[in-house]
Amino acid sequence: MRQIVLDTETTGLEVSLGHRIIEIGCIEMVNRRVTGNHWHYYVNPEREIDSGAFEVHGISSDFLQDKPRFEELAQDFMDYVAGAELVIHNAAFDVGFLDNELSLLEPPAAPLQESCTILDTLLLARQKHPGQKNNLDALCKRYDIDNSKRSLHGALLDARILADVYLAMTGGQTSLGLDAEQGGGTQHEQVEIQRIESGQPLPLWPVDEVAQQANREYIEFLATQHDDPAWK
Repeated sequence: MRQIVLDTETTGLEVSLGHRIIEIGCIEMVNRRVTGNHWHYYVNPEREIDSGAFEVHGISSDFLQDKPRFEELAQDFMDYVAGAELVIHNAAFDVGFLDNELSLLEPPAAPLQESCTILDTLLLARQKHPGQKNNLDALCKRYDIDNSKRSLHGALLDARILADVYLAMTGGQTSLGLDAEQGGGTQHEQVEIQRIESGQPLPLWPVDEVAQQANREYIEFLATQHDDPAWK
């Protein structure tokens, strides 16, 4: 089963006010295992970013000036998610923005639901934990997932954290556990299993040059905006 854990950042909260997507982060899981085949881009929205939104994600209009527009990324994005189950926290928000971007293409593209199925982890969390806070930070605390690097929201980081939350909410990486008990799997998989069971951090994923360059540019940009940035 192929699942894509997805998150976006936007210029503001309301599609009806003309707000647009500025970042998309996707984490691929196959049979409940994170593969390392992620998809991540910053997007030029061709409009200003609300001050309230900037305070949440720290991404400015100046930083996005040389980034691709959604129309330049749309086909690659749709090819990446086609046929997958999208795992999204508060899916109505992200899907609403993505469907809006697709509708603005020439010619307009079909809504996401025609290419993917969608699982809303916020609805899942409300079913499992009625009457409690179920935002991503609250779920991280409930399931003992480290979100200490989340001083600002970011689509790729939030998608990675949501992948951990989703696996914890739905029983963990059970396929890994079964492989360990049966002595199966490659040597690399056995090392990862041992790390998970002992609480050690997993190795860093391989990251392509496009994503590395985007990350370097953003960090360099932040360094010009903050005297004492929290991420140092």
